[in-house]
Amino acid sequence: MNVVIIGATGLVGTKMIEILEERKFPIDRLIPVTSDKSIGKSVKFKGNNIKIVTSQQALGMKPDIALFAVDASVSKKLAPEFVEIGCKVIDNSSCWRMDPAIKLVIPEINATIITGQDMIIANPNCSTIQMLLPLAPLHKGYNIKRIVVSTYQSVTGTGYKALEQMSAERSNAKWGEYEAAYPYPIDQNIIPHIDEFLDNGYTKEEMKMINETHKILGDYNIAVSPTTVRVPVKGGHSESINVEFEKPFEIKDIFKIISETKGVVLQDNPAGKIYPMPLYAFGKDDVFVGRIRRDLSLKSGINMWCVADNLRKGAATNAIQIAEYLLIKKLLK
Repeated sequence: MNVVIIGATGLVGTKMIEILEERKFPIDRLIPVTSDKSIGKSVKFKGNNIKIVTSQQALGMKPDIALFAVDASVSKKLAPEFVEIGCKVIDNSSCWRMDPAIKLVIPEINATIITGQDMIIANPNCSTIQMLLPLAPLHKGYNIKRIVVSTYQSVTGTGYKALEQMSAERSNAKWGEYEAAYPYPIDQNIIPHIDEFLDNGYTKEEMKMINETHKILGDYNIAVSPTTVRVPVKGGHSESINVEFEKPFEIKDIFKIISETKGVVLQDNPAGKIYPMPLYAFGKDDVFVGRIRRDLSLKSGINMWCVADNLRKGAATNAIQIAEYLLIKKLLK
């Protein structure tokens, strides 16, 4: 099994390499690809230094699977080149997610839609993944009518530049003395702006949550109202989720369904001050859910608090789980 990582030295690409080793994914050859400025350098894998190569060199090595951890423009150019040589592409960018011909997959929810003919498989947005893992089984039971979600997204969702900005600010650097990832300081601040603003007043990040929810759950009647916010946290995204159902429910059954959902950990004990927090979700692959309670303003609604490591289940782990599914189901050529 030859596996190529496109964007191997970025935050997500680095995490992919780490998780491939952790999960003992069967690899004969790891092929790291990055931008030209890193050619000749190396990455660590299983104690070995693996030399970084160009995308064209990687194509010549005949990889079986390509894990893409680059922006949409790079994926749009390179993914078809890897498909052309018979390589399966699992893409973490927004490039292919809403393409009707491309499957958008959270393995615990809809891996079974993947077939041997699918050459590009899209990884959903990090915020969508952690929201839908606990909501998908609730939708099956009670039919979700509306979701109102506010996110509290860590700076690792932006990349190394954002981490460096926050570190500089915490070292008392003044605005303008460092290269900024955001239009404002992030330390001691909250920025209600992730990705570009659109004509409708929403950001691209917010529209991703709407559109991806519809596609993954296969229900375009669900109303989704998101607000995405950047917070000065190093790692781990948090979400305040309000859900309105079409059917009545017993709150104990909501707890039971979530506690039995694969990939979800219930942390909900107000008396013991137990609830999910990004500090403790960091480095873990599960989605953590707590603060579950009835919405007292609705006939059939709940509130919940949801936390996950955005670099792991929100990106790298989800992609590798897709690769594992391809392997288990013998969907590779």
